Amino acid sequence: MNRRIYFAIAAVFIGWSVMDFLIHGVLLKPTYAATAALWRPEAEMKMALMSVVTLISSSCFVLIYAFWIESKSTFRAVQYSLIFGLATGISMGFGSYSYMPIPASLAWSWFAASLAEALVAGLLTGIIVRTAESDS
Repeated sequence: MNRRIYFAIAAVFIGWSVMDFLIHGVLLKPTYAATAALWRPEAEMKMALMSVVTLISSSCFVLIYAFWIESKSTFRAVQYSLIFGLATGISMGFGSYSYMPIPASLAWSWFAASLAEALVAGLLTGIIVRTAESDS
């Protein structure tokens, strides 16, 4: 793998980590507090595991683009990220809503957050991982 792929994985990991903190730790904090019975207490949360999950997800996102998207450009990466974001957003938001007693507003928030995170990852990946022709 070339250095651009490693750099893109790191950029997506950092981007998603920052966005997760802002979305879940700041914006959705009141919603989580109102539904506290559904979540682990903060002291019992597995933050190291969440970091590993984010790193693996970031790696998969970038590697799918790097290895299986032939025509690489920022536009193509954004197209890819929209599809990825819809898939993850639907499963995260409404898949969870289908079996967890969360408010519909939280399902919509998770959907929108997943889509936004995918778009940011697509932009970062598209800017960083390019074909040789697009480097000129």
